Amino acid sequence: MARKKKGEAIHGWVCFDKPLEMTSTSAVGKIRWLYQAQKAGHAGTLDPLATGILPIALGEATKTVPYLMEADKVYSFTVTFGQTTDSYDAEGRVTAESDARPTRDVVTAALGQFIGTIEQVPPAFSAIKVDGKRAYDLAREGQTVELKARQVEIFDLTLDDFTGDTASFTLHCGKGTYVRSVARDLCLELGVCGHVTRLRREAVGAFETKDAITLEKLEDLVHRGAHLEALLGVETALDDIPGLPITQDEATRLKQGRDLALLPRQIEQLRTALKARLDDGYHEFPDTVQAVFQGQVLALCELRGGTLHPTRLLNL
Repeated sequence: MARKKKGEAIHGWVCFDKPLEMTSTSAVGKIRWLYQAQKAGHAGTLDPLATGILPIALGEATKTVPYLMEADKVYSFTVTFGQTTDSYDAEGRVTAESDARPTRDVVTAALGQFIGTIEQVPPAFSAIKVDGKRAYDLAREGQTVELKARQVEIFDLTLDDFTGDTASFTLHCGKGTYVRSVARDLCLELGVCGHVTRLRREAVGAFETKDAITLEKLEDLVHRGAHLEALLGVETALDDIPGLPITQDEATRLKQGRDLALLPRQIEQLRTALKARLDDGYHEFPDTVQAVFQGQVLALCELRGGTLHPTRLLNL
């Protein structure tokens, strides 16, 4: 006899507005506890010194986490000039100082070279694994960490405010982009010292600030028994994945793990949608389709020739 899972069978996403100094792991634990959910996970670590959007999946929504990891992200951040740190943020040790300051025009002129597909070296204080260990653990032990450059996509980088000692920016980027590396490379280009002193994630895919909920607000909803109001649908993480409505009989076949034979018009419709998704820069899961029954995602499938093959069933 199967052991009953602890917690409630709650399925959906919380668009959590992570506060300063809270770790992403602690945030997941807190949200899971508030909802008494059986399962929980997050879609993309947010540094303790960063605030903002941390999408947290509950229940069956955890099966959609990989599809959100590829989503575009938007950050706002501030660079303070005068000191460079080894972590490129306020947490690190000061490694260089300078009285040099850029002008607004010089900063604006430098931004163009950071837009597009660029090579970026991640910071040593990052979660990337080196020989099985996290880079930040090695760096904190005093070891020299050399990470390889990798391609990242930056769609836009704008200067929002400039005081002389600080500059604030908005960054729209693809997955794997490090804001601290952008700040490091920008300061090198400007010939000044500087580090990130404010970092906020404004959006992850369809998860935006307008939908975000703070810990205080969520705790208030829990106290009033209204916390389900803050829960977003499982499909929120799949806004870029094409959907195909299916019938009751087709739903039954998918639940049994059987393929669906598609009509020519359905195949053409899905191929057109998948090509558009690829053209928009989404290169992972190129053949993935949502099977939608009565308005809910029943399964994530792959388009294989003229058939739909179920790869993940959602038990909603």
